[in-house]
Amino acid sequence: MSASTIESKPTDSINTIADQILEQAVVSDKSIDVKNVSVSFKTAKGVYTAVKDISLSVKKGEIITLIGHSGCGKSTLMGTISGMVQPTGGEVIANGKKVNAPGPDRGIVFQNYSLLPWLTVYKNIYVAVDSALKDKSAAEKVALVETNLKMVNLWEHKDKLPGQLSGGMKQRVAIARAFSINPKILLLDEPFGALDALTKSSMHVELLKLWNLDNREKTIVMVTHDIEEAIFLSDRVVVMNNGPAATIKEIVDVPLPRPRNKKDIVHDPAYMTIHDKLLNLLIDKFSIND
Repeated sequence: MSASTIESKPTDSINTIADQILEQAVVSDKSIDVKNVSVSFKTAKGVYTAVKDISLSVKKGEIITLIGHSGCGKSTLMGTISGMVQPTGGEVIANGKKVNAPGPDRGIVFQNYSLLPWLTVYKNIYVAVDSALKDKSAAEKVALVETNLKMVNLWEHKDKLPGQLSGGMKQRVAIARAFSINPKILLLDEPFGALDALTKSSMHVELLKLWNLDNREKTIVMVTHDIEEAIFLSDRVVVMNNGPAATIKEIVDVPLPRPRNKKDIVHDPAYMTIHDKLLNLLIDKFSIND
């Protein structure tokens, strides 16, 4: 055996170990890893493919939005991350584990609030905490409910039924409930779509406050049709192609510094550039003469 062969072994070994460490670091930094996911459904007219061969990685603590026209598979893709929709091809890895079903590590907030109408605000949240965090003591569960209700400024409304609340207040309850179970990933499926512009703007700020209080550890994926909402909240905007067999058209970075002020960023040249790019990606015609 030559001297050069002997000398190369330690170097090769060190390089291999370094590569493994680097690979592990990259994997651990991923919160969500969507790998070549396709979703098809059997219909009376045959097989319908909603999304096809989609791959997407989301870092821990990142906020991304999925945006596109109705029917482009945004909610279907979100469903594969939540575990409520099973891929017919590919796989989804969340928090280092393959997604096979819903789990408490992934909280979901829907547009329709999904509150139990016969339970008070307080009990709507407590039931979720009690079900998801079985290892917590009763006192710890009570503390979680109280803390999160106060965070969204609803503590004084804790004894009201959902029917006694405005739409914005119901959505705050839904968000407080999701944060109370402390999921590592928060999935928002058009949560602010039914709200008026002023209430929606307020909810954006409330959401980011909660995210900041969590030291930006929580990963957030949101479905929206609203370009301004996507830019204000996101680190990246994922633009979907039209369905069927929808794919990712383009991923647009949002390098605006945080914390963001709504009044200020709309005048930022970077904001306007991002807005125009998204508008062009989503809209083919801009006037009746086109």
